[in-house]
Parts: sequence; structure tokens; C-alpha cells
Amino acid sequence: MAQQGKDNGGKQTDDRKYVQQIELILRAYGEDVQVYPRDWQRREEGADYLYRTGTVLVRDADVDRVVELFGGGRQGEGGIGGVTRLHLPDKYPPGVPEELGLTQAYLQFADLRLGRGVVTPEHLFYVTPSVSPCPATEPEEVAPGTPPDPVLPTPLVSGGAADGAGVKVVVLDVGWSEAPAAYWLAGVTGDPEDAFDGAGQIRPYAGHGTFIAGVLRAIARNVEVVVKSYFTTTGAMWEFDLALALDEVLDLGPDIISLSAGTRTRFDLPPLGLDVFVQTHLDRVNGLTLVAAAGNEGTRDYFWPAAFPESVGVGALASSGRDRASFSNFGGWVDVYAPGVDLINAFLTGTYKCTESPHVDELRNFAGMAQWSGTSFATPLVAALIAGRMSVTGENAKQASDALLAFALTQAVPGVGPVLRPGDALASLP
Repeated sequence: MAQQGKDNGGKQTDDRKYVQQIELILRAYGEDVQVYPRDWQRREEGADYLYRTGTVLVRDADVDRVVELFGGGRQGEGGIGGVTRLHLPDKYPPGVPEELGLTQAYLQFADLRLGRGVVTPEHLFYVTPSVSPCPATEPEEVAPGTPPDPVLPTPLVSGGAADGAGVKVVVLDVGWSEAPAAYWLAGVTGDPEDAFDGAGQIRPYAGHGTFIAGVLRAIARNVEVVVKSYFTTTGAMWEFDLALALDEVLDLGPDIISLSAGTRTRFDLPPLGLDVFVQTHLDRVNGLTLVAAAGNEGTRDYFWPAAFPESVGVGALASSGRDRASFSNFGGWVDVYAPGVDLINAFLTGTYKCTESPHVDELRNFAGMAQWSGTSFATPLVAALIAGRMSVTGENAKQASDALLAFALTQAVPGVGPVLRPGDALASLP
């Protein structure tokens, strides 16, 4: 895993920022979370993933044989059908070094006897700067009165506006906050976020959902946006809980789910909890599309759920529009790249204390707008283009996304890949 942030002056600064991002998570979760491998701070590759201690995930069909192999274990609370959260026995399995730690010992034990992927760790997924940072930077101040960027006027084609009218996007994030100055957010609904700490300062992960809603509305002005508050602990949540959250939002009847979160996984295998959701739940809703951030590690390693073939994985273009952003993940599993550097949109009003090098403890004062970078924000831009096309063509989200991805291939950038830009919602129509 690359120890990389936004271009900021050298490897030493990047390494320190990377450590600070993980430490933010460790402070919030305490003994419940572990980093793999344990010597991640000394490795050039850094950490592979974060996982929950004392639990593993198993497909429901495999639970009985896994419990028998482990000589015990307790099933956790309910979730989506198809996957079980299994609490491990307190004793170590036979023949496995205890220095691995309890959870890794059982994972290795299961690998040797059942094969890789039957038992998996419960990974931690993030929307906040962390081991798999998304966003790539901390929010930056802009001058009062600065308009959103990018922003589109509503284009008219054959009497229909590509404004997303009649299309519903549900955003799984940290929640959202009212932004009175951002008139384009009028009508956005969702769960209020816990945006300020005890000292009255903006939390490190706050405003993320508000900014994403702003990007959606700046591109597709009349799309219905609902921002849900799930990533409430330092912008992170457990894999099992995320699968349950994705299942829950289906009750809201979305056309598009926008998810600017993810993680790397053990052996780069699909995360079991989300794999079950994708294979048995996502497909049950005709046309439903998941648009997911490709992550900000600057690596080609898989980042989930963007790497699922069933999702639309979104990487970030550099500000030039002709290069990949230095922080963006890449590879054949990334479906499309869109602008993701120095976007400007709605944010909170208040003071923010930076937590990352080289700006640790620097105070920034915000008045309802911010500049921000990351695949987090390229993602809602693509979701908005899909919504805009749907409002003109009558296609469902899957049909519209397939058409836009086909168009993106016609303007692929060498060395980058397929590209979509803010005005492309209707570009492929006659």
C-alpha cells in the first residue's frame, strides 16, 4: 500500500501524513481495531488493511463447518442474509503461532484447512483520511462568495433538461449539514451529522457528505439527494455494518447509490460482506447502480467496492484534465476517471484544525464553502452525469451508466483511461 498523499513536498512528509491518518483511526477504535501487518510502520509498502479484532466473516452456508473446525465461536447479531459475523473462541487454534494475534491466527488456521476466502477478516471501511484515504486532502479555504466548481447550467435537449429530475441518489456517508449559502442544496434531505467536537471545531471527517451532495446538485440541479449518516466514528465503519447499511437503503428506492468509501482487503479478495450484498441483493433491483470511489493510494491494487465489476469505479483526473491525479488509484478495474482535484463546493461554517502533515494544528476558517480533492468527489460527479442522462433518455441507471462508460472510452486519455467530464451527460446522444 502506497504511503502517499497529495503532492506536498517529499516522501518524508507523505510518510508522516500516512501514519497520522492511521493513528486517527486507532485512537477512535482502540483495541477493537488492528492493522495488518503489525510492522506496517516499518514497511516501505505500509499497511495492507485494518480489521476488527476477535471477529471474522463467514458465508452462512459455511458457518457450521467453520465453528466445528474452530471448536467453538459465537454468531454475532443479525445482518443481511448470506453472511455471518462470527465471534472467535478465546483460545488459540492448534499449530498456529500465537504471535500472529488471535484473529490472524484463526484466519491462517482456516486458510490451511478450508482454503483462502472461506473465512475473512471484518475489514474497516473509510470515508475519512486514513489507511485508504478518501478524500485525498484536508479541506482548504476559499474566498467568501466563491461559486462551486465545476457547475453546469441546465442544458436542454429535445425539450428535456439533463438536470436529474425524477432521479434519486442515496449517499452513504457521515451525514450532512445545512449550508444556507449553497442555494443548489435546497431540497436535499438526510441524516444530520455530528460535525463539531467538544471545543466547537469542525471534526476531521465532517462536511464530507455535504460536499458530495453539493457536487451532485452542481451538475444535476434537480436530482433528489438523500445523505445517510453511517460512517459516524472517524468517518469509518465495519464491513458487516456497511453491508447491512447498503441493504437498508434499498428501502428508500434509490436509482443510484453513491459511495465515497472503501478499503483494501486481505489477499485483495472481494470483501465477503459486500460480495454477498452485490451478488444477492444489488441485482434484485432492476437498474440500480452503485457508483464508488477508486481510492487515493496512488496504486493499482484493488480498492473495494469500486473494484467489483457490478459497480462503477471512479478514479480522479488531475486539474489539467490530461493526466491521472497523483493520488488516484488506477488499473483496469477502474471504470472511468473524472475531475477530482481542487473541486469547490458546499461545506460547513466554522474553524477546522488540521491533523495532517505538513499542516498539523493549522487553523482554517470556513464560511460554508471549501476546496477539496479526492476520488471521493469525482464519484458524485459521475453519479450526477448518470442522473442527468436518465432525466432526458428515460433509461434506468444501469442503462445510462453503460452508455456513458461506452462514451468515456471514445475520449480515453492515453496512460489514464476512459474519461468523463462535467458536460458529458448528453454527449453521446444524436
